Amino acid sequence: MVCPRCLKVVNQELDKLNLQPLALQLGEVKLEHEPSAEQLQKLQESLQENGFELIEDKKAELVEKIKIAIIDLIRSGEVENLSINVSDYLAQALGRDYHYLSTLFSAEEGLTIARYVVLQKVERVKELLAYNELSLSQISFQLGYSSVAHLSAQFKQVTGMSPSEYKKAAAPSRKPLDNVN
Repeated sequence: MVCPRCLKVVNQELDKLNLQPLALQLGEVKLEHEPSAEQLQKLQESLQENGFELIEDKKAELVEKIKIAIIDLIRSGEVENLSINVSDYLAQALGRDYHYLSTLFSAEEGLTIARYVVLQKVERVKELLAYNELSLSQISFQLGYSSVAHLSAQFKQVTGMSPSEYKKAAAPSRKPLDNVN
């Protein structure tokens, strides 16, 4: 779950099964009572119908937390104010050694955390370009790039076109944030 609409859908599915969440946040649900096997099966089916999956594996759960932390950081606009690098941020936010997080993420996702950060930043750039409210320089600063040239180089490496070319394209393609890889 990576957006408020996702939370709404999951909450509706929980309500249908009379499962009362104590806490519902991106990527995590804490229930008042342990669900029965039947409820758990129905929940899993309803989540899959809505494009979600039930994660019970602790490693997969940690990978999901890494993704959520990265998405939250990039979408919050706080990357520009980050006084530490992303690896230290993740280690602090998740209370784990970064080497462990990195190894786990790469094994589970087939790409590095650094690459995932770049892909998420590029998707955010696409979104901000579509809004047409900020200059490329402002976008670059907001996403913590050292320069517009650095942003442009990464953007072109990922998309095959410059930000200007992307902006001029008739129907630019964007990916849902939870499908970036």
